[in-house]
Amino acid sequence: MDEVLKIINDIKAGNIKPIYFLMGEEPYYIDRITEYLENNILSEAEKDFNQIVVYGVDTTVEDIVANAKRYPMMAERQVVIVKEAQNLVKTIDKLESYAENPQPTTVLVIAYKYKSLDKRKTVYKTIHKHGLVYESKKMYENQVGQWISRVLQGRGYSIEPKANAMLVAFLGNDLSRIANELTKLEIILPKGSTITPNHIEENIGFSKDFNIFEFRKAIGDKNQLKAYQIAEYFAQNQKENPMVLINGQVFSFFSGLLLYHGLKDKSPSNVAKVLRVSPYFVNDYIGAAKIYPMRKVSSVIATLRDIDVKSKGVGANALPPSDLLKEMLVKIFN
Repeated sequence: MDEVLKIINDIKAGNIKPIYFLMGEEPYYIDRITEYLENNILSEAEKDFNQIVVYGVDTTVEDIVANAKRYPMMAERQVVIVKEAQNLVKTIDKLESYAENPQPTTVLVIAYKYKSLDKRKTVYKTIHKHGLVYESKKMYENQVGQWISRVLQGRGYSIEPKANAMLVAFLGNDLSRIANELTKLEIILPKGSTITPNHIEENIGFSKDFNIFEFRKAIGDKNQLKAYQIAEYFAQNQKENPMVLINGQVFSFFSGLLLYHGLKDKSPSNVAKVLRVSPYFVNDYIGAAKIYPMRKVSSVIATLRDIDVKSKGVGANALPPSDLLKEMLVKIFN
Protein backbone atom coordinates (compact mmCIF):
# COMPACT_ATOMS: atom_id res chain seq x y z
CA MET A 1 0.00 0.00 0.00
CA ASP A 2 2.84 2.42 0.81
CA GLU A 3 4.47 1.66 -2.55
CA VAL A 4 1.19 2.43 -4.32
CA LEU A 5 0.89 5.76 -2.49
CA LYS A 6 4.43 6.65 -3.55
CA ILE A 7 3.60 5.89 -7.20
CA ILE A 8 0.47 8.05 -7.01
CA ASN A 9 2.30 10.89 -5.24
CA ASP A 10 5.10 10.83 -7.83
CA ILE A 11 2.52 11.14 -10.62
CA LYS A 12 0.86 14.06 -8.79
CA ALA A 13 4.29 15.72 -8.50
CA GLY A 14 4.84 15.40 -12.26
CA ASN A 15 7.38 12.58 -12.03
CA ILE A 16 5.71 10.50 -14.74
CA LYS A 17 7.39 7.44 -16.21
CA PRO A 18 7.21 6.52 -19.92
CA ILE A 19 6.20 2.93 -19.04
CA TYR A 20 4.18 1.54 -16.13
CA PHE A 21 4.27 -2.25 -16.07
CA LEU A 22 1.82 -3.34 -13.38
CA MET A 23 1.92 -7.06 -12.69
CA GLY A 24 1.16 -9.67 -10.05
CA GLU A 25 -1.35 -12.03 -8.49
CA GLU A 26 -3.39 -9.35 -6.67
CA PRO A 27 -5.40 -7.34 -9.24
CA TYR A 28 -6.77 -4.73 -6.84
CA TYR A 29 -3.83 -2.32 -6.84
CA ILE A 30 -3.09 -2.93 -10.52
CA ASP A 31 -6.63 -1.74 -11.27
CA ARG A 32 -6.34 1.24 -8.90
CA ILE A 33 -3.06 2.50 -10.40
CA THR A 34 -4.35 1.95 -13.95
CA GLU A 35 -7.54 3.81 -13.07
CA TYR A 36 -5.57 6.71 -11.61
CA LEU A 37 -3.36 7.02 -14.70
CA GLU A 38 -6.39 6.76 -16.97
CA ASN A 39 -8.20 9.56 -15.14
CA ASN A 40 -5.42 11.97 -14.22
CA ILE A 41 -2.64 12.23 -16.80
CA LEU A 42 -4.68 14.00 -19.47
CA SER A 43 -7.47 16.53 -19.28
CA GLU A 44 -10.90 15.53 -20.59
CA ALA A 45 -10.31 17.59 -23.73
CA GLU A 46 -6.95 15.95 -24.39
CA LYS A 47 -8.27 12.40 -23.97
CA ASP A 48 -10.30 12.44 -27.19
CA PHE A 49 -7.20 12.35 -29.42
CA ASN A 50 -4.48 11.26 -27.02
CA GLN A 51 -5.75 8.40 -24.88
CA ILE A 52 -6.02 4.89 -26.26
CA VAL A 53 -7.36 1.95 -24.24
CA VAL A 54 -6.97 -1.56 -25.65
CA TYR A 55 -7.36 -5.07 -24.25
CA GLY A 56 -4.77 -7.82 -24.45
CA VAL A 57 -7.20 -10.29 -25.98
CA ASP A 58 -7.93 -7.91 -28.89
CA THR A 59 -4.49 -6.54 -29.71
CA THR A 60 -0.84 -7.48 -30.33
CA VAL A 61 2.43 -6.19 -28.95
CA GLU A 62 3.23 -4.84 -32.42
CA ASP A 63 0.03 -2.75 -32.41
CA ILE A 64 0.73 -1.53 -28.90
CA VAL A 65 4.22 -0.39 -29.91
CA ALA A 66 2.85 1.31 -33.04
CA ASN A 67 0.37 3.25 -30.92
CA ALA A 68 3.04 4.13 -28.36
CA LYS A 69 5.31 5.58 -31.06
CA ARG A 70 2.67 8.06 -32.19
CA TYR A 71 3.06 11.72 -31.30
CA PRO A 72 0.41 13.46 -29.21
CA MET A 73 -2.01 15.88 -30.87
CA MET A 74 -2.23 19.31 -29.25
CA ALA A 75 -1.07 17.90 -25.92
CA GLU A 76 2.16 17.36 -24.05
CA ARG A 77 1.61 13.60 -23.80
CA GLN A 78 -0.48 10.71 -25.00
CA VAL A 79 -1.53 7.75 -22.86
CA VAL A 80 -1.75 4.18 -24.13
CA ILE A 81 -3.37 1.73 -21.72
CA VAL A 82 -3.33 -2.04 -22.20
CA LYS A 83 -5.82 -3.79 -19.92
CA GLU A 84 -5.83 -7.57 -19.34
CA ALA A 85 -2.33 -7.65 -20.80
CA GLN A 86 -1.73 -11.11 -19.33
CA ASN A 87 -3.37 -12.39 -22.52
CA LEU A 88 -0.15 -11.38 -24.30
CA VAL A 89 2.02 -13.64 -22.14
CA LYS A 90 3.42 -15.55 -25.16
CA THR A 91 4.58 -12.44 -27.00
CA ILE A 92 5.26 -9.90 -24.23
CA ASP A 93 9.03 -10.26 -24.79
CA LYS A 94 8.55 -8.30 -28.04
CA LEU A 95 8.07 -5.20 -25.88
CA GLU A 96 11.79 -5.21 -25.13
CA SER A 97 12.95 -3.14 -28.11
CA TYR A 98 10.41 -0.39 -27.37
CA ALA A 99 11.27 -0.42 -23.67
CA GLU A 100 14.92 0.14 -24.56
CA ASN A 101 14.02 3.47 -26.16
CA PRO A 102 10.49 4.49 -25.11
CA GLN A 103 8.76 7.48 -26.67
CA PRO A 104 9.23 10.32 -24.13
CA THR A 105 5.83 11.86 -24.96
CA THR A 106 3.95 8.59 -24.38
CA VAL A 107 2.83 7.07 -21.10
CA LEU A 108 2.42 3.35 -21.76
CA VAL A 109 0.46 1.49 -19.07
CA ILE A 110 0.52 -2.31 -19.10
CA ALA A 111 -1.94 -3.99 -16.68
CA TYR A 112 -0.57 -7.53 -16.54
CA LYS A 113 -2.80 -9.18 -13.94
CA TYR A 114 -2.53 -12.56 -12.16
CA LYS A 115 0.98 -13.12 -13.54
CA SER A 116 4.48 -11.68 -13.18
CA LEU A 117 7.35 -11.33 -15.59
CA ASP A 118 10.39 -13.47 -14.93
CA LYS A 119 12.80 -10.99 -13.35
CA ARG A 120 15.73 -12.74 -15.00
CA LYS A 121 14.44 -11.87 -18.46
CA THR A 122 15.87 -8.99 -20.44
CA VAL A 123 12.41 -7.52 -21.07
CA TYR A 124 11.87 -7.16 -17.32
CA LYS A 125 15.27 -5.61 -16.73
CA THR A 126 14.79 -3.19 -19.64
CA ILE A 127 11.36 -2.01 -18.49
CA HIS A 128 12.66 -1.69 -14.93
CA LYS A 129 15.57 0.44 -16.16
CA HIS A 130 13.59 2.86 -18.33
CA GLY A 131 10.15 2.77 -16.72
CA LEU A 132 8.44 1.52 -13.57
CA VAL A 133 7.59 -2.06 -12.66
CA TYR A 134 5.14 -2.62 -9.84
CA GLU A 135 4.45 -6.13 -8.54
CA SER A 136 1.16 -6.58 -6.68
CA LYS A 137 1.44 -9.58 -4.38
CA LYS A 138 -1.38 -11.40 -2.63
CA MET A 139 -1.72 -10.49 1.03
CA TYR A 140 -1.69 -13.15 3.70
CA GLU A 141 -5.02 -13.33 5.49
CA ASN A 142 -3.42 -12.15 8.73
CA GLN A 143 -2.50 -8.89 6.95
CA VAL A 144 -5.93 -8.23 5.46
CA GLY A 145 -7.58 -7.09 8.71
CA GLN A 146 -5.00 -4.33 9.12
CA TRP A 147 -5.51 -3.37 5.46
CA ILE A 148 -9.29 -3.08 5.99
CA SER A 149 -8.75 -0.85 9.03
CA ARG A 150 -6.31 1.41 7.14
CA VAL A 151 -8.59 1.74 4.11
CA LEU A 152 -11.59 2.60 6.29
CA GLN A 153 -9.58 5.04 8.39
CA GLY A 154 -8.53 6.84 5.21
CA ARG A 155 -12.19 7.14 4.23
CA GLY A 156 -13.33 8.39 7.62
CA TYR A 157 -14.68 5.14 9.09
CA SER A 158 -13.67 2.59 11.72
CA ILE A 159 -14.60 -1.04 12.25
CA GLU A 160 -15.07 -3.28 15.27
CA PRO A 161 -12.62 -6.22 15.55
CA LYS A 162 -15.34 -8.86 15.15
CA ALA A 163 -16.78 -7.14 12.07
CA ASN A 164 -13.28 -6.93 10.62
CA ALA A 165 -12.70 -10.63 11.34
CA MET A 166 -16.04 -11.52 9.72
CA LEU A 167 -15.00 -9.86 6.46
CA VAL A 168 -11.65 -11.65 6.44
CA ALA A 169 -13.23 -14.99 7.34
CA PHE A 170 -15.79 -14.80 4.54
CA LEU A 171 -13.88 -12.97 1.83
CA GLY A 172 -10.33 -14.12 2.51
CA ASN A 173 -7.62 -12.02 0.84
CA ASP A 174 -9.65 -10.99 -2.21
CA LEU A 175 -9.07 -7.23 -1.89
CA SER A 176 -11.29 -6.30 -4.83
CA ARG A 177 -14.26 -8.13 -3.37
CA ILE A 178 -13.63 -6.70 0.10
CA ALA A 179 -13.35 -3.18 -1.35
CA ASN A 180 -16.69 -3.62 -3.13
CA GLU A 181 -18.37 -4.65 0.13
CA LEU A 182 -16.82 -1.71 2.00
CA THR A 183 -18.12 0.64 -0.68
CA LYS A 184 -21.64 -0.73 -0.11
CA LEU A 185 -21.34 0.04 3.59
CA GLU A 186 -20.00 3.54 2.92
CA ILE A 187 -23.03 4.32 0.77
CA ILE A 188 -25.35 3.34 3.62
CA LEU A 189 -23.44 4.64 6.65
CA PRO A 190 -22.51 8.29 7.32
CA LYS A 191 -18.85 9.23 7.62
CA GLY A 192 -17.52 8.78 11.11
CA SER A 193 -19.50 5.56 11.62
CA THR A 194 -18.03 2.46 13.22
CA ILE A 195 -18.89 -0.67 11.25
CA THR A 196 -20.30 -3.39 13.50
CA PRO A 197 -21.15 -7.10 13.04
CA ASN A 198 -24.80 -6.04 12.75
CA HIS A 199 -23.93 -3.83 9.78
CA ILE A 200 -22.16 -6.76 8.13
CA GLU A 201 -25.11 -9.07 8.73
CA GLU A 202 -27.79 -6.62 7.61
CA ASN A 203 -26.06 -5.18 4.55
CA ILE A 204 -23.68 -7.84 3.27
CA GLY A 205 -25.54 -10.97 4.30
CA PHE A 206 -23.11 -12.74 6.62
CA SER A 207 -24.83 -13.95 9.78
CA LYS A 208 -22.99 -12.68 12.84
CA ASP A 209 -24.03 -15.76 14.83
CA PHE A 210 -24.26 -18.58 12.30
CA ASN A 211 -21.07 -18.45 10.30
CA ILE A 212 -17.92 -20.44 9.77
CA PHE A 213 -15.71 -18.74 12.33
CA GLU A 214 -18.42 -18.94 15.01
CA PHE A 215 -18.65 -22.63 14.10
CA ARG A 216 -14.91 -23.05 14.50
CA LYS A 217 -14.99 -21.16 17.77
CA ALA A 218 -17.83 -23.33 19.10
CA ILE A 219 -15.82 -26.44 18.20
CA GLY A 220 -12.66 -24.95 19.73
CA ASP A 221 -14.55 -24.15 22.94
CA LYS A 222 -16.23 -27.57 22.84
CA ASN A 223 -19.58 -25.78 22.97
CA GLN A 224 -21.54 -28.70 21.57
CA LEU A 225 -24.99 -27.09 21.65
CA LYS A 226 -23.88 -24.06 19.65
CA ALA A 227 -21.83 -26.15 17.21
CA TYR A 228 -24.83 -28.38 16.44
CA GLN A 229 -27.11 -25.34 16.06
CA ILE A 230 -24.75 -23.78 13.53
CA ALA A 231 -24.34 -27.12 11.75
CA GLU A 232 -28.14 -27.31 11.39
CA TYR A 233 -28.16 -23.78 9.96
CA PHE A 234 -25.45 -24.76 7.46
CA ALA A 235 -27.41 -27.87 6.44
CA GLN A 236 -30.48 -25.72 5.76
CA ASN A 237 -28.45 -23.15 3.79
CA GLN A 238 -26.17 -25.38 1.76
CA LYS A 239 -25.78 -23.03 -1.19
CA GLU A 240 -24.20 -20.31 0.96
CA ASN A 241 -22.33 -22.85 3.11
CA PRO A 242 -20.91 -25.63 0.93
CA MET A 243 -19.61 -28.67 2.79
CA VAL A 244 -16.21 -28.56 1.11
CA LEU A 245 -15.66 -24.98 2.35
CA ILE A 246 -16.85 -25.75 5.90
CA ASN A 247 -14.61 -28.80 6.16
CA GLY A 248 -11.67 -26.86 4.71
CA GLN A 249 -12.06 -24.09 7.28
CA VAL A 250 -12.29 -26.52 10.20
CA PHE A 251 -9.29 -28.41 8.82
CA SER A 252 -7.38 -25.13 8.62
CA PHE A 253 -8.23 -24.38 12.26
CA PHE A 254 -6.99 -27.75 13.54
CA SER A 255 -3.89 -27.61 11.33
CA GLY A 256 -3.13 -24.27 12.96
CA LEU A 257 -3.80 -25.78 16.36
CA LEU A 258 -1.27 -28.51 15.61
CA LEU A 259 1.28 -25.83 14.74
CA TYR A 260 0.40 -23.94 17.92
CA HIS A 261 1.14 -27.00 20.08
CA GLY A 262 4.59 -27.18 18.53
CA LEU A 263 5.50 -23.54 19.14
CA LYS A 264 8.07 -22.62 21.75
CA ASP A 265 7.12 -18.97 21.58
CA LYS A 266 3.37 -18.83 22.23
CA SER A 267 3.14 -15.05 22.54
CA PRO A 268 0.05 -13.69 20.71
CA SER A 269 2.14 -11.76 18.17
CA ASN A 270 4.21 -14.82 17.27
CA VAL A 271 1.13 -17.07 17.09
CA ALA A 272 -0.55 -14.65 14.66
CA LYS A 273 2.64 -14.46 12.58
CA VAL A 274 3.35 -18.21 12.40
CA LEU A 275 -0.27 -19.29 11.92
CA ARG A 276 -0.90 -16.39 9.52
CA VAL A 277 -4.15 -15.48 11.19
CA SER A 278 -5.70 -12.23 12.37
CA PRO A 279 -4.69 -11.32 15.95
CA TYR A 280 -8.43 -11.41 16.66
CA PHE A 281 -8.38 -15.22 16.34
CA VAL A 282 -5.31 -15.92 18.48
CA ASN A 283 -7.33 -16.45 21.68
CA ASP A 284 -9.39 -19.10 19.87
CA TYR A 285 -6.23 -21.16 19.41
CA ILE A 286 -5.01 -20.55 22.95
CA GLY A 287 -8.33 -21.71 24.39
CA ALA A 288 -8.71 -24.69 22.05
CA ALA A 289 -5.19 -25.92 22.85
CA LYS A 290 -6.26 -26.41 26.49
CA ILE A 291 -9.17 -28.61 25.39
CA TYR A 292 -7.56 -30.51 22.51
CA PRO A 293 -4.11 -32.00 23.24
CA MET A 294 -1.79 -32.68 20.32
CA ARG A 295 -2.78 -36.36 20.01
CA LYS A 296 -6.47 -35.44 19.80
CA VAL A 297 -5.72 -32.73 17.23
CA SER A 298 -3.94 -35.29 15.04
CA SER A 299 -6.96 -37.58 15.33
CA VAL A 300 -9.33 -34.75 14.36
CA ILE A 301 -7.22 -33.91 11.32
CA ALA A 302 -7.48 -37.55 10.19
CA THR A 303 -11.26 -37.37 10.66
CA LEU A 304 -11.50 -34.19 8.62
CA ARG A 305 -9.50 -35.74 5.80
CA ASP A 306 -11.98 -38.61 5.76
CA ILE A 307 -14.92 -36.16 5.76
CA ASP A 308 -13.33 -34.27 2.87
CA VAL A 309 -13.17 -37.44 0.79
CA LYS A 310 -16.78 -38.26 1.61
CA SER A 311 -17.95 -34.70 0.84
CA LYS A 312 -16.62 -35.21 -2.67
CA GLY A 313 -18.71 -38.36 -3.10
CA VAL A 314 -15.97 -40.94 -2.67
CA GLY A 315 -16.99 -44.08 -0.80
CA ALA A 316 -19.87 -42.52 1.09
CA ASN A 317 -22.88 -43.32 -1.06
CA ALA A 318 -23.49 -39.58 -1.49
CA LEU A 319 -24.20 -38.77 2.17
CA PRO A 320 -26.02 -35.44 2.56
CA PRO A 321 -24.10 -32.53 4.14
CA SER A 322 -26.27 -32.69 7.28
CA ASP A 323 -25.08 -36.25 7.96
CA LEU A 324 -21.47 -35.36 7.24
CA LEU A 325 -21.63 -32.40 9.62
CA LYS A 326 -23.07 -34.59 12.37
CA GLU A 327 -20.38 -37.21 11.76
CA MET A 328 -17.72 -34.50 11.92
CA LEU A 329 -18.95 -33.16 15.25
CA VAL A 330 -19.53 -36.56 16.86
CA LYS A 331 -15.96 -37.63 16.04
CA ILE A 332 -14.44 -34.30 17.14
CA PHE A 333 -16.31 -34.15 20.45
CA ASN A 334 -15.80 -37.81 21.39
